[in-house]
Amino acid sequence: MDLSRRQMLASFLGLPAAVSACKTARSLPEGKIVFPSQTLGHKLRDQAPPEIGPARFTRTGVVIVGGGVAGLSAAWRLRRAGFSDFVVLELDPVVGGTAKSERSSVSAYPWGAHYITVPMKENRALIALLGEMGVIEGQEASGEPVVREEVLCRDPQERLFHDGTWYEGLYLSAGASPQDKAELTAFRREIDRWATMRDARGRRAFAIPTAHSSPDAEVASLDRISMAEWLTGHGWRSERLRWFVEYACRDDYGSTLEHTSAYAGVFYFASRTGAGSEDTQPVITWPEGNGRLVNHLHAQVHDNVRLGLAAADVAPFARDGQSGVEVVAVTVDGTASGFRADQVIFAAPRFVAARVIRPWREAPPSFLAEFEYGAWMVANLTLRDRPRSHGLRFAWDNVLYDSPSLGYVVATHQRALDHGPTVLTYYYPLCDADPRAARTRLLAAGWADWAEVALTDLSRAHPEIRDLCTRLDVMRWGHAMIRPRPGFMRSKALRDAAVPFRGVHFAHADLSGVALFEEAFDHGLRAAEEVLAVRGLPFEGLR
Repeated sequence: MDLSRRQMLASFLGLPAAVSACKTARSLPEGKIVFPSQTLGHKLRDQAPPEIGPARFTRTGVVIVGGGVAGLSAAWRLRRAGFSDFVVLELDPVVGGTAKSERSSVSAYPWGAHYITVPMKENRALIALLGEMGVIEGQEASGEPVVREEVLCRDPQERLFHDGTWYEGLYLSAGASPQDKAELTAFRREIDRWATMRDARGRRAFAIPTAHSSPDAEVASLDRISMAEWLTGHGWRSERLRWFVEYACRDDYGSTLEHTSAYAGVFYFASRTGAGSEDTQPVITWPEGNGRLVNHLHAQVHDNVRLGLAAADVAPFARDGQSGVEVVAVTVDGTASGFRADQVIFAAPRFVAARVIRPWREAPPSFLAEFEYGAWMVANLTLRDRPRSHGLRFAWDNVLYDSPSLGYVVATHQRALDHGPTVLTYYYPLCDADPRAARTRLLAAGWADWAEVALTDLSRAHPEIRDLCTRLDVMRWGHAMIRPRPGFMRSKALRDAAVPFRGVHFAHADLSGVALFEEAFDHGLRAAEEVLAVRGLPFEGLR
């Protein structure tokens, strides 16, 4: 093994994995970096937006910037209210943002978000969407939705690899000491306390979406400390418990216990737990993950979506007795076009807003500096057959205890195909304390580097993975998701960032401080309803 390869593997997987890889022949399958549209994004960042004449502007009622979940949800909400005078601008050649997906001859598979949990009855909007998709088939006497069995995650749902064997679940029970078990029981009891807590208005302490959560001071106080401090404050030092909780933080937020707000850490567990239950809400998933939700939303508004168009300049104006917002968009080859709208729904992240909204580019508001985003690498590995497993059989979610990655999900699991070709989606969050350093490391590693990381890491559990892998594609997410560091989720900066600005309304999951489909969906609906209200159009509130 050459020194640079060993150093690279040591950097991403640790020295033991790098040393072990010395014994493995270096062979890589076919593959590439997919969706390299960040090149256009960086080009727009580094140069002044193009100027175009008045004749090149098209008149439209509303421009939606961004075709991710928030933008598509806003478009879906406008259409549902009978309003169709809008256009959605999306930089990529496909919609979905971090929930985008693809399909091969083997299976559909995700490039990012891959599940939601069954919504509780208070989340009327998401229940309406799932009902439209045919996912909801009724409701229980309590009012909770009943979901079709075929979209609920098959068993086994989760397994954990440790010391050569796969175990059920994500908490390492094998070999746990009495102290480990006592701390896990105490942790679950405390989460249940938060899950059952209600304020004077009957609101849950933690709910999905976060807009439904209680604003009470006791709940908000959790945002002042890290999840590490919260665990220590309870006297919980079990390595297994802390690994389990940190896995949750890495999985949903791309951050460690020390860099995750205790509010976000407790939210992860309590918001998904029903009263009096240790179990979280059941998981809804498809082979393509949340791409199924994205594709449904896109189908409802397909005629309004313009792919391959990146908003380069969003400029509110007031002249000649008229006001509105002008948007200049460019294609990959540099062709520019303009849209003159009454309102804009800006459904891209805040770091994009700082570069695209003209007044903010010239004098950025202070709250923009408070938003931090984690970097992720996602790889999709096509296998000609399943690798062997010792212990529990293949699950949907497969996690390696001693790895900095999150392991992989199996795209064909929901199709009950337990033998033959499949696609594994491998997730690696870069949890550096400095998110800029993480992005630098992410982008400095090319396709061959990341392919080597994925194959070396998975070889811990599947030594034959290189022989079985026929293709390996890589997606590098420089700003994959908002990081809920201590002090951010209940901050004034987060509230201020959602306030409309001169005809521009804002919608994105980062406005919740946690990057969930449900949050992006909720913000898309909120922004659309703000626009409908400004335009004086009648609508029935969904939220």
